[in-house]
Amino acid sequence: MEGKYEENGFDRTLFLLIASGCSDSTKPEGNQLDDNQPEGPLSGKHEVDTIASELEEPWEIVRWENTLYISERTGTIVKISLDDRDLARKPVQLDETLAEVSEAGLLGFAFPDSFSEDKEAFVYYSYSKGQNVYQRVARVEEKADRWKETGVLLDNIPGGQVHHGGRIEIGPDDKLYVTIGDATKQSAAQDLGSLSGSILRINQDGSIPKDNPDPQSPIYSWGHRNPQGLAWDDQGNLYATEHGDQAHDEINLIKPGNNYGWPQIEGDRKQQEMERPLVHSGEKTWAPSGMDYKDGVFLFASLRGEALRRFDPESNRQEVVVEGYGRIRDVLATNDGVYFITNNTDGRGTPVKQDDRLLFMADD
Repeated sequence: MEGKYEENGFDRTLFLLIASGCSDSTKPEGNQLDDNQPEGPLSGKHEVDTIASELEEPWEIVRWENTLYISERTGTIVKISLDDRDLARKPVQLDETLAEVSEAGLLGFAFPDSFSEDKEAFVYYSYSKGQNVYQRVARVEEKADRWKETGVLLDNIPGGQVHHGGRIEIGPDDKLYVTIGDATKQSAAQDLGSLSGSILRINQDGSIPKDNPDPQSPIYSWGHRNPQGLAWDDQGNLYATEHGDQAHDEINLIKPGNNYGWPQIEGDRKQQEMERPLVHSGEKTWAPSGMDYKDGVFLFASLRGEALRRFDPESNRQEVVVEGYGRIRDVLATNDGVYFITNNTDGRGTPVKQDDRLLFMADD
């Protein structure tokens, strides 16, 4: 059964009671960025190879067997064979018209285990209806010449001019996790009657898991400004990247039912029953986006910071791994090495002749 969430459709009082008991007072204090370069996996110099070029506003990389898929905000999905680097681009036939506002379009993309049988995947996209912008989580099926929307999991997610979130990932528990921005309505991130400014958790049929903080709500955590990266460590702990207001970009350890403070707090500021980040960028900016986990560290893309970075959760320190390619939107860690995509054609970067590019950094 498909689950379509309607705004204000759950018991906020129950969620508040659950969330108020979830604060972890033993978590590390928030720390600003550390410019020292820690030793460890993926530190030092690396050779970078261009796998594909002339991508169009790419957003997410997904690997299925020996093929990479890349969503493009313009409404297409690129398929790249790792055997011969052959590239094919297919349009995505959606039931709604993609919104033509900043940071919107065809965004997150995730493959369930059933993709081999039914060729269906999950997407997150922004669309316009009248004067309003909304987001939708939908199923799409790959066909010979295109992808086609086949079902809706979540709809009527508030959108705006910017801050649409957009990352979707399937967790170790086989649930679908979705990042939602505040759509520039800051107060909505503290309103549990709205999906804005939250990380959602749903079943793959769109229904709400019974073990969610509120079994009537898809909200898993709240009080977020514009989270765009999700990844799990070896123990199954969920981490997220989040855009701060001008600066104070964050990496957070996500606990179910917790409030991450926006817009009341960010950086090192404190407030009772609100979570502080593990690390933040201080008065500088990363503009962090996609994230992945490899060999005990997290790798995350940095847009305004124009780098691929690594975060060590043991030391709460971060460093630049690769820079010099402009804005980086997403990263995919594999056994062979790390793939990442530039995002210089989105209207905010300075594209060069080959942009945008899919790049690869082999393991030493």
